[in-house]
Amino acid sequence: MSKNFNAQAELRVGDQTYDIFRLDAVPGSERLPFSLKILLENLLRHEDGVTVRREDIEALAAWDATAEPATEIQYRPARVLMQDFTGVPAVVDLAAMRDAMSALGGDPKRINPLQAAELVIDHSVQVDHYASDSAFARNAELEFARNRERYAFLKWGQTAFDNFQVVPPDTGIVHQVNVEYLARVIFAGEHNGRRQAYPDTLVGTDSHTTMINGLGVLGWGVGGIEAEASMLGQPVSMLIPQVVGMRLTGELPEGTTATDLVLTIVERLRQHGVVGKFVEFFGPAVATLPMGERTTIANMAPEYGATCGLFPIDQETLDFLRLTGRDPQQVALVEAYAKEQGFFADATSPEPRFSDVLELDISSVVPCLAGPKRPQDRVALTAMKGAFHEALAKTQAESGRAPGTPVTTEIDGQSCTLNDGSVVIAAITSCTNTSNPSVMLAAGLVAQKAVARGLTVPPWVKTSLGPGSMVVTRYLEAAGLMEPLKTLGFHVVGYGCTTCIGNSGPLRPEVSTAIAEGQLSVASVLSGNRNFEGRVHAEIRMNYLASPPLVVAYALAGRMDLDPYQEALATDENGQPVYLKDLWPSQAEIQATIASALNASQFSKSYAEVFAGDSRWQELAAPEGQRYDWATDSTYIQHPPYFDGMTLTPEPVAAITGGRVLALLGDSVTTDHISPAGAIKADSPAGHYLLDQGVAEVEFNSYGSRRGNHQVMMRGTFANIRLRNKLAPGTEGGVTLHQPSGEPMSIYDAAMRYQAESVPAIVIAGKEYGSGSSRDWAAKGPRLLGVRAVLAESFERIHRTNLVCMGILPLQFAPGDNAEALGLTGQESFDIGDLDDGNAKEVQVTATGADGTVVSFTARVRIDTPNEADYYRHGGILHYVLRRLAGG
Repeated sequence: MSKNFNAQAELRVGDQTYDIFRLDAVPGSERLPFSLKILLENLLRHEDGVTVRREDIEALAAWDATAEPATEIQYRPARVLMQDFTGVPAVVDLAAMRDAMSALGGDPKRINPLQAAELVIDHSVQVDHYASDSAFARNAELEFARNRERYAFLKWGQTAFDNFQVVPPDTGIVHQVNVEYLARVIFAGEHNGRRQAYPDTLVGTDSHTTMINGLGVLGWGVGGIEAEASMLGQPVSMLIPQVVGMRLTGELPEGTTATDLVLTIVERLRQHGVVGKFVEFFGPAVATLPMGERTTIANMAPEYGATCGLFPIDQETLDFLRLTGRDPQQVALVEAYAKEQGFFADATSPEPRFSDVLELDISSVVPCLAGPKRPQDRVALTAMKGAFHEALAKTQAESGRAPGTPVTTEIDGQSCTLNDGSVVIAAITSCTNTSNPSVMLAAGLVAQKAVARGLTVPPWVKTSLGPGSMVVTRYLEAAGLMEPLKTLGFHVVGYGCTTCIGNSGPLRPEVSTAIAEGQLSVASVLSGNRNFEGRVHAEIRMNYLASPPLVVAYALAGRMDLDPYQEALATDENGQPVYLKDLWPSQAEIQATIASALNASQFSKSYAEVFAGDSRWQELAAPEGQRYDWATDSTYIQHPPYFDGMTLTPEPVAAITGGRVLALLGDSVTTDHISPAGAIKADSPAGHYLLDQGVAEVEFNSYGSRRGNHQVMMRGTFANIRLRNKLAPGTEGGVTLHQPSGEPMSIYDAAMRYQAESVPAIVIAGKEYGSGSSRDWAAKGPRLLGVRAVLAESFERIHRTNLVCMGILPLQFAPGDNAEALGLTGQESFDIGDLDDGNAKEVQVTATGADGTVVSFTARVRIDTPNEADYYRHGGILHYVLRRLAGG
């Protein structure tokens, strides 16, 4: 390692001595934002004169807060965090790379994580059973039965790869497990025989990895492809970002929650524009925010568009580490290191320099929801009734549906009438809120007051409680609030990401029949972070994000079209109206409940044997050996074709000529629209494939559970039921018109036909293409469908990177240009000009219509860094890494 700055020094904490790299050895570092200080330490520690040079460190220390990002740095996070939906395909790729390494004449063992890689199995539990004491056990049993092969594969990976640990299923949501147990805040590791201390940093294969930012840990979501490369020692190539500071002042007013605060922040930051930027929170209100509130805000960084949303290390961080049972020496190290390096925030800390500063007086926050299909579309609770009717009319107009017809049906012996706006799912779910004691206990208090008035939840509402960890159940039980929640049907259904990821399970048959019969636009209300079209449930068109106590309130009402301030939620057993204000707990009640019910022993007991798993996991047989023995008849795990026929030297970048449009899409096309998610329908290409393999429809499981099988995933790409392809007007779902024949067919069938005809496929889209979760299959799927380029008005950060990492060319329309302005119909043949071996910044695109009409325009090449150009030349980042490890 190079030592241009003589930054290496010793730090003594108790009876331990650690090597550290002092930031004050670099002039100018004092006023950097905390996030950039962490990056600076990373560069100092890894300075080698090649990947990290003296001038890189000086450029970061001399950061120009207002300049457009232009300086590339190579950043090496300390660990990689995965959940099972994204983790399974990552391990599949690593296993396939071992095979490819052997085929190239290299040592397969070189394909191995070089740093800590941790995977939490949390995305596979589905809400099949609910509103009963047996719901959790029955859902867990079904989860294991459906996913036994996947889990055995992950168990193989745990023994085949070094530095790879798996947290078994039914333990908790990955991000909450990370906050409560896995995060070190400051790492202590061995390097060259000496103990070294440095900031805990990570990348994760889930976009809500940012939740850890609440603890002062720098981390963000990347695609699974990038994570795999990072595990294999490849640095994260990035431009030194702009950092937006958000000054928080005031106090949350009575009646509001952390959810209301974060939805307000999401709206404000989306309006300001922070895509590709870091966000840091500071100001006098930060010190008053408990860790639950901080992690709630940090969790939703993808929703406000930022790379991360960091809170600095301070006294609250130390108190939380003690509460969650961290080793006292570790807590002492965090405090000593943070104070020594200028990472610790207190009343005397100087205000960092920021690229821009936004102000938010949190006393202005009001109760709110967000929906019906984007987390940034905040609606004040006072305006909810009118906003719902407006959104309903818009939803029906967009889908060409008339207002629904009320349907009366019998459920559990009760006569029930379902209407447009009936709430059919009410779920306390997802990492955003189920980690936060204040909102979880508030939900329990609302339930307690409702039960005391004799209220019940209407039978058409599917209720569920999916805590982020077993700690939540312990403190709800300690507070005496689990029983009232269960009385209303909010029994624990599993410890994992359920409704928010689309694992909401089936509705009651009577409800599904009524929705179809009346062509109803029904609603869900969930305490999640994502409500994109088609995500929560295929039969639900309107989805609202809300705090856990509001989820309980809307479950009691059973409908979205009410004013909860003026209209009763329900009528009690005495025939008296019950209003929201009658059930809502005061801040004093909530805080008193937290003080009496939450303690450190709950954390130590919950995480005592976190890697052991239950008896099902312990008894699960797993393959052995350094290379995986692929079962050709498996419908869960298949050898992917990415490295088939690969040579040590890449082919020159090929021109794209005669391309045809596979899909012509509008604005805000999310990775949920692109990547397969949720249930697999029998009449879909993926359903046909599974039926052909002898899989019964009842055993289809979900797309997420089959992410280790490219045959299923490529068939489900662009198959979202709410996708609207302008090339096939009047349709919803994965439908297109093959060109030039004009024949209607599935996108998968058209893609296969184009490949048989040696025709490259392209996708054209509007603004914010690829927003949402960091789904690697949103790039892998198009690659396997033969998509060579995506032309959009703008890209979300993670997805654009993922496209490059899979060898797909991202092109951006010039300002003012888009498909409509240029008169593009999607029926043209496209030629894309010289890419200069991946180095071109702009390219000429020529579209030729069937009548010979030519439209020519310039597009920006969104290969943003030299490293990305290398990845594109090699056909993808994994090919690049594999060739380097094989000596090519």
